[in-house]
Amino acid sequence: MKFPRVSNIINWAGRRGSLWVLLMVLVLTLLGILVWLAGRYESSLVQGRLERNAAETVTDIRSGLARNLHTFQALQFSERRPESWQQPAAEVLRGHREIMRLEWRSETLELLSFVDTPFRTSVFERLGRDNLLSDVNLTCTTARRLNGAAYSISYFLPQPDGLGMEVFDMCMPIVLAGQLTGYTVATYSLQDILGELVGPQLARGVALSFTEADGTRLALHGAPSRGNRVYVAQQLLDLPGATLVLRMESRLGTPALFPNFLTALVMAMALALLAVLFLLARDMRRRLKVEHDLGEALAFRKAMENSVLTGLRARDLKGRITYVNPAFCKMVGVEAGELLNQSFPSPYWPPELAGIYQERQEIRLAGNSLPREGHESVFMRRDGTRFPVLIMEAPLINAVGKHTGWVSAILDVSEQRRIEELSRASQDRLQATARLAMVGEMASLLSHELNQPLAAISSYATGSLNLLRGEMAAPGRPAEDLAPPLFDDLQLAMGRIAEQAERAGKVIKSVHDFVRRRERVREAVAPRSLLDAVMPLVILQSRKLGVRVVIELAPDCPAVLCDRTMVEQVLLNLSRNGMQAMQGVDDLPSAGLRGKVLTLRIRPAAGHASSRWIEFAVIDCGEGISEKVAEQLFTPFFTTKEEGMGLGLSLCRTVIEQHGGFLAYAAAPPRGTIFSFTLPAAGAPDATAAPQNF
Repeated sequence: MKFPRVSNIINWAGRRGSLWVLLMVLVLTLLGILVWLAGRYESSLVQGRLERNAAETVTDIRSGLARNLHTFQALQFSERRPESWQQPAAEVLRGHREIMRLEWRSETLELLSFVDTPFRTSVFERLGRDNLLSDVNLTCTTARRLNGAAYSISYFLPQPDGLGMEVFDMCMPIVLAGQLTGYTVATYSLQDILGELVGPQLARGVALSFTEADGTRLALHGAPSRGNRVYVAQQLLDLPGATLVLRMESRLGTPALFPNFLTALVMAMALALLAVLFLLARDMRRRLKVEHDLGEALAFRKAMENSVLTGLRARDLKGRITYVNPAFCKMVGVEAGELLNQSFPSPYWPPELAGIYQERQEIRLAGNSLPREGHESVFMRRDGTRFPVLIMEAPLINAVGKHTGWVSAILDVSEQRRIEELSRASQDRLQATARLAMVGEMASLLSHELNQPLAAISSYATGSLNLLRGEMAAPGRPAEDLAPPLFDDLQLAMGRIAEQAERAGKVIKSVHDFVRRRERVREAVAPRSLLDAVMPLVILQSRKLGVRVVIELAPDCPAVLCDRTMVEQVLLNLSRNGMQAMQGVDDLPSAGLRGKVLTLRIRPAAGHASSRWIEFAVIDCGEGISEKVAEQLFTPFFTTKEEGMGLGLSLCRTVIEQHGGFLAYAAAPPRGTIFSFTLPAAGAPDATAAPQNF
């Protein structure tokens, strides 16, 4: 069972939230672009309609001015005299409010007759007409050159009411029978042209104005539009001799929020989409909250799994590993990727036990339930080391109550077993200490009880020896009655008995002092003297066991500082062990072994000055010491002999260590064992520090 990492869930949730935000931004942008494009399209339609209206307005003005020209021509052809001309001219002005003044001038521009509009006072009342004759002259010159009507540039006429108006003149030559007979001059009001010559359907809802090329407004008809969404169309009114710019401004037809059905439909769909996005966003927030809670729960569970020291392992119904926690991976020294989807045999099973484990697992997995009390087993780490474990297994049930596999809790009990082993060893040491204490008490008791029998034996031996000598020296006894060989043997035997009795007393006394931890007296003893003291007993036992004894004594070996009796006992004990180790061992001629040989070697310690440490070695040709025996070789009460007590080597090491030396053993090639110990040389500068290597 693999679970996603909590950080991956949080990152995925964050990325999904970012995608939702991006989606909403894109949708809003798309909707905004659609509405903007629809508005732009509607605006272009309005602008195009306004441009067409402006063009039609210019056409209407041109048409109106052309009709006026026809009216002027008809007026001139019907009336030949200035007196009769005024009446029909006044009628013309009543029908054309855009004309402010109508004049009939001669070919020399002399004023013959004129008529002012009846709708207002004369526009030239303030300035007078004569001041503007230069403009009329220029316009009529242009008309004569063009052989048709010509228009002047506009000019401003102030009025008595404090206001004014912008006007321009039209000059049309009067030609009769090919001869120029005069001019018809009409003064137009720009503002009235916009009001009279433009159709009402075109002027409705718009502001019309004449402007110059630089944008200066000359005349205005209608209310000017204000604001940002004002549509403007400009058209040139190109007249002979003058050019005006017609400007049309309109707010009519400006697109509202929903300029047409399509935009309204798009907007409605956009609102519906926004509502759906809002619902999805709310659902996403709920999901994110649930995912956040799930992530927190997974993180808490992951932290617990990483912190527990118990190994967790899950298997499916086919025995494949589906989950392991870090504690289990650390326990067996294998990565999780190498364990997942692994079936039998598992990589942490010892090869020699894989078959047994597989049969046991098949039996366990075939059942419907497993014992919950647990069972002990042995696992193997990657480096091959074995360690005991306690396994507790239980069925794995999913959320719907279906049995999907088995989960195991695994405890490493190697430390517990080590503690139990240490406890047993401590108990053994306590028992050994108690036995040593008992041995000490027994040694004290025996030393006290045996001193008297040994003293008696020594006294009896000395007395018997004195009696024999007295008998041999009795006066008057014939010399031929004496038996010198028998007497000599008895004298030697009685002397030996006395010596060994005295030696036994010294040994008992040394043991008593050793047990009671009293200050021992050490003396300088020649190594040869130590050998001579134990050689009678060593030779006696070597004859009994068929062992040949060889002594190797370095000639320049100095005296040692020691407790003579205890060191002699160590030499004797090691010699006896060496001779006993060679029992039942055959000779090996191919290896250079000729019989059973015990070698006693004394020389300065290797690697040290000869005056500081002396090495004593006892070398046998036995079978050697096995690894199992070597682990407990110096342990009190451990012995390989049926009649042994297991105290010999332990006491020997204690005696040597009290002298500052070191007792060790090594294999003797080609076969056998070397027991060696060191003693400080007499007069050495440092007789308490034992050599570390020799």
